[in-house]
Amino acid sequence: MALRLDDIDYFLAVARHGQVRRAAAALGLSQPALTKGLQRLEKELGFPLFERGARGMTLTPVADQFRQRTQTLRASLGDAIKEAADLHLGAMGTLRVGVSPLYADRLLVPAFLQLHQQRPAARLRLMINLNDTLLAALRLGDLDLSINAIPRTLPDDLQALTLMKDDLCMVVREGHPLLSRRRVRLQDLADAQWMLPGPDVAARRGVEARLVEAGLPPPRVAVEVSNTAAPLSRLLAHSDLVALMSEANLAGPSGEGFAPLPFAEARFTRAIGAVTRKNHVLSPLALRFLEILKEGAQ
Repeated sequence: MALRLDDIDYFLAVARHGQVRRAAAALGLSQPALTKGLQRLEKELGFPLFERGARGMTLTPVADQFRQRTQTLRASLGDAIKEAADLHLGAMGTLRVGVSPLYADRLLVPAFLQLHQQRPAARLRLMINLNDTLLAALRLGDLDLSINAIPRTLPDDLQALTLMKDDLCMVVREGHPLLSRRRVRLQDLADAQWMLPGPDVAARRGVEARLVEAGLPPPRVAVEVSNTAAPLSRLLAHSDLVALMSEANLAGPSGEGFAPLPFAEARFTRAIGAVTRKNHVLSPLALRFLEILKEGAQ
């Protein structure tokens, strides 16, 4: 059996995204190329990998077991390749970290400055992105650790060290018509327009779920942002859009002129932490960085 490594990566990407289109976009491939890779892999294995339906691609029971084993082996292979490359280049002091844009300045920068003082030869390879992208890169072995909001349900192959609490709030500009009401309820957002991240982002899914639970239609997204809404704060300040903002940002300079909506369902409780892979031996450099993060949080 001659399995191609890129076909394994295609399979894992489709399993993660649930659609060929999204997986191809994430990998930077055309859909026909990815589909051809899946067909090639199914032919080599001798069994179908996905059940194809109107809502996307669902793993067959056999393929689900295959995915679990393959994902672990793929991450280990990625580590072996990286270690060999690092030894060849003499770059064993490279730390690969992913971080959410919200916590780059607050958590990553002070921790790495301290690490840099202790290990001047250390190099940082940094990925700044949203949680879903960071965790996907971590699971593939492209990162040593990721600093972001910890999902309510963490994948079985990951583990997290909590560093701080930082709730996510639904916010509007000060003077927004909603704030003039005697009592604001979630139902009052039925006709609201929103500024939200894309549909694959956990925060967006959280808003959608909360509205559905209340029997309301999905949010009417007027502005969809791919990364962080901070550069678009002026847009929020001069409109009646509803958006999401972390409690820490809301309490700082970037939160001036904005107010959280005053009802319980407008708040999402979150823990922020450092996420690593289970059963993966971190380098001494990565372990020291985790220690510094933990000391800073305490």
